[in-house]
Order: sequence, then C-alpha cells, then structure tokens
Amino acid sequence: MDTSPRILFVCLGNICRSPAAEGVVRAMDPTLTLDSCGTGGWHVGEAPYGPMQQAAMARGYDLSDLRARQFTPKDFARFDLILCMDGQNLEDVEAQRPNGAKTPVRLFTDYAPQLGADKVPDPYYTRDFDGALDLIESCAKGLLKSLN
Repeated sequence: MDTSPRILFVCLGNICRSPAAEGVVRAMDPTLTLDSCGTGGWHVGEAPYGPMQQAAMARGYDLSDLRARQFTPKDFARFDLILCMDGQNLEDVEAQRPNGAKTPVRLFTDYAPQLGADKVPDPYYTRDFDGALDLIESCAKGLLKSLN
C-alpha cells in the first residue's frame, strides 16, 4: 500500500507557479501523487503558460501534459497536504475549507526558510520565470527532505 502523501500545489491561475512546482517535484520524486490547481478558473483546461513551459523545459522539466483546473473544497479530502504559492492563495483555499477538514494548508516557501521568501512571485506578471523556478526548486528540495 502506498503511504506517500498526496500533495496539491495551488496558485492563482494554474498556468505558471503551481504546474511548475508539480513538474519539478514530480521530476525529483516520481513516486509521489501530485496535482496542481488554481484558485481562479480563467485557464481551466489550458496547458501551462508558454514562457513557463520553455523555462522549465530548459531545466529538464516537461510540463506539457499538465492542464489547468480550479481548486474545489473536495480537494481537502483528496490530498494530504496543500501547498500554496502565496498568502492570497492560502487565504482563498482556507475560505473553502469544509467543516471538519484537517488537511494542512501551508506556503510552499515554508520548505525553504533559508531564502527568507514569503511567496513564489508570479512570473506571469514579473516575467522572471527563471527566478520563480530557482525558488520552486529550493522549496521542492526542502519539501522532499521533510518527507524522508
């Protein structure tokens, strides 16, 4: 029986940060059950944003099979850990928490405290796709270390 945690990554539109986090962690540990989603529904069904896919692919992370979906309260039952890319995502997820749901919701950056970052900045707006990936890789390493 698989006892590894089911982990969900959440950002705003599910086209940059959370699919990148899913792809990076999947590449680092393909045995984990992972998914990503957005708090907004603007991009449901779309592939990750082209420039994010290109930046990820340059590092060996293929995001092309991922498709955006929107967070739902059912995700609290489907996952053991929900990791948000920024504080607003975390607030939006917590606002949908069903009564009695115990699934922890944390910031992804909690897994790289040495960096002093309180969010993964959205490269859709900052245009810093490599900077976002640098941070995501550091958080992913910290996450995997915490699971061992």
